[in-house]
Amino acid sequence: MPEGDTIARSARTLAGALVGRTVTGFRSTVPPAASAALKLDILGSDVLAVDSHGKHLLMRFSSGAVLRTHMQMSGSWHLYRAGSRWQKPRGYARVVLEAGDVVAVCFSAPVVEVLSQSAAAADPALRRLGPDLLAASFDPADALARLRARPEPEIGVALLDQSIVAGIGNVYKSEVLFLRGVDPFARVAHLDDATLAGVIGTARREMERNLGRTERRTNHSVGSGPLWVYNRADTPCLRCATPVRRALQGEQRRSTYWCPRCQPAALGPAS
Repeated sequence: MPEGDTIARSARTLAGALVGRTVTGFRSTVPPAASAALKLDILGSDVLAVDSHGKHLLMRFSSGAVLRTHMQMSGSWHLYRAGSRWQKPRGYARVVLEAGDVVAVCFSAPVVEVLSQSAAAADPALRRLGPDLLAASFDPADALARLRARPEPEIGVALLDQSIVAGIGNVYKSEVLFLRGVDPFARVAHLDDATLAGVIGTARREMERNLGRTERRTNHSVGSGPLWVYNRADTPCLRCATPVRRALQGEQRRSTYWCPRCQPAALGPAS
């Protein structure tokens, strides 16, 4: 599933193929996006940049237009040569951008918007984002302060709050907390600064390590599975052999995986 590392990798790949090229075709099955693209003259403009902020991918054009996509659980960007066969059905295409012999296709993204620069700068979905874990300018102290400002949520819920820090999804939430030995159900207020800083630093490190991979891996031991606990409920922990547990956490009822021995707590979720 797309998390911050996946989107950053997609942005880099798209940038390498598209930046500096002129848009020779643009279609979208999202009517407001198609209308805004026409109004903002995407066709005939140049692709200036493709970057990411957390789970949002932003494509910027010389006309001043900004294309924002959010993959959520199902979306993905593909690159093709003109005339080549697509890997997914054309009916799933939400955006088709042609730049000479290069075709970029966004499949199944639930969020597709075309905005002006000023509208993008004021867009509530973008303005609410916390610091991007993978940004060169990422400030760990800022991320720690944002966590401290929300003391009540459980840490497993807080890490998914994109207004605190942008980029962590369900996989990294479970994996990073396992790597740090932190109970996912401990409230932020009950964790000291060193623990929270360790969680933030490990999340950034693991996401950076996966930027060059197509298979996400947090377990770097030779001969082991790629992930420590995610999607491994009721199987032995790779460290201690205790059965990994799974529970639905937070108002959104997101799956959390953890090892009760490696991540001990006096208080845990209701059984």
